Amino acid sequence: MTRRLKYAAAAKELGVEESWLRRHIKRLPHSKLGRTVYFTDADLARIDAMFHHEPAMGPLVAAPAPTPAGAHPMAHLVPLPSRRTA
Repeated sequence: MTRRLKYAAAAKELGVEESWLRRHIKRLPHSKLGRTVYFTDADLARIDAMFHHEPAMGPLVAAPAPTPAGAHPMAHLVPLPSRRTA
């Protein structure tokens, strides 16, 4: 059977304040039975994924793939499309 956690238990699982869950409930996956809001394990996993960020700089960033010999290191870059409307 799937666990159904109310605000307090879900907040504790996620490591956030209960008030944060209540403030952001419209953007978060959840279920309702009548007026009772509850979160399943799948909902908590999706919430965690929504707010998961990988570092962009520093020692934890994955090293870029090596470029083939002779290729320019910025050969993969392409210009942005024009902002002008036709």
